[in-house]
Amino acid sequence: MTNDRRPRNSRRFLSADGLVETLRNRWQDVEDPRRQSHLTLPMVDTLMAAFAMFSLKDPSLLAFQDRLDDPTLKNLYRIDKIPSDTQMRDILDPVEVDQLNECFADLFHELQRGGVLKKFVFLDGHYLLAIDGTGYFSSSNIHCPSCLEKIDKAGNTKYSHQMVAAVLIHPDQKEVIPLAIEPIVKQDGETKNDCERNATKRLLARIKQQHPKLKLIVTEDGLSSNAPHINDLRSYGYHYILGAKPGDHSHLFKAVIEAGDQGQVHSLTTAHLNAKGSTSETQWVEQMPLNASHADLLVNFIDHTEFSADGSVTKRFSWVTDLPVSAATVPRLVRGGRSRWRIENETFNTLKNQGYQFEHNYGHGKQNLSTVLATLMMLAFLVDQIQQTCCPLFQAVLEKVGRRRSLWERMRSAVLSFVFKSFRELYESILTDRCFRQTLPAP
Repeated sequence: MTNDRRPRNSRRFLSADGLVETLRNRWQDVEDPRRQSHLTLPMVDTLMAAFAMFSLKDPSLLAFQDRLDDPTLKNLYRIDKIPSDTQMRDILDPVEVDQLNECFADLFHELQRGGVLKKFVFLDGHYLLAIDGTGYFSSSNIHCPSCLEKIDKAGNTKYSHQMVAAVLIHPDQKEVIPLAIEPIVKQDGETKNDCERNATKRLLARIKQQHPKLKLIVTEDGLSSNAPHINDLRSYGYHYILGAKPGDHSHLFKAVIEAGDQGQVHSLTTAHLNAKGSTSETQWVEQMPLNASHADLLVNFIDHTEFSADGSVTKRFSWVTDLPVSAATVPRLVRGGRSRWRIENETFNTLKNQGYQFEHNYGHGKQNLSTVLATLMMLAFLVDQIQQTCCPLFQAVLEKVGRRRSLWERMRSAVLSFVFKSFRELYESILTDRCFRQTLPAP
């Protein structure tokens, strides 16, 4: 592709250069517990350096050490002084993660300002928000006071760090937009591990505080379809599409069967023309009791079954929801419920398998280091997703190289070999092959 055909319509505040500037502005205000008179490395430079490591997908802090005097790194990420690996760990360990979580709201605001979120609207002005937990650190030896602990039958202790993530998804969009994360850690004064439920409660409170007017439909797995959690969602004004399984909701499924015997269950059969004669049947019934202990909590129930051409069952899903169910709405709700997997495949699996090194231990620390680094990695992923969603230059480069891993390799190689003043210059050089397999000039 020649220079005159390169993309030209990228909005700067939604490009890598603009997004990095947004992050740096936020990190100027991050509290630094160190004595100010002894500072040689500003907190904002240290945060930007750690973010740069995840942005370029360096496989370790030791690999990042080769960039200590890299002029391109300083240009791209607006860094004056790059810390060593030991300095980075020491400076970031006491940082409170809540301050970093504000960055998700900052970047989300840029998406709103650019009108990008219109294509993520799912139903009647509402966005579909997938929530799920994942682990990012596990060890039998390394641990800190915030680690979760699990003792096996042999008496061995396993230490881990986990988080709950909230991600905007859409059935028709392959990109996802992380909205917030919440660490699952031991809380001060507690002797037992925090649980995913408590972390999710804190996560929902954070989302409501940061986005008080955002209309959301929350989708989660079957562990979340319980009365306390549904009441939490109701208190924030959020709708829900939550998984439901017979083994966990025997009272609900028994009530559905009884409703079917009374002719109260509705059904819709769909033929899939492009799937070799396969069909699907969706059934729904309104106002079913969630369980025996909360008989006053009534939910709408949806069951979706897919059949092969010979009539055998290939897939089956069930959900509970508070949204209206009818022949007009149920197909859309089924698509929303089924798209929950995007938080697994497009988020966690991408972080673990597409070069982000999500489960690599970059540093554990004694206070918050592990969680701080995981948060910065998620922010690097968010910046990539924003570019993939709405930056024509980034999209063209990714299409050219074909795979994310290939793009990260090309970026690291280019940054190591040449000096760039901006991400735009870096991407254009990759797009036009100006820094790829070129003959060396004569000495």
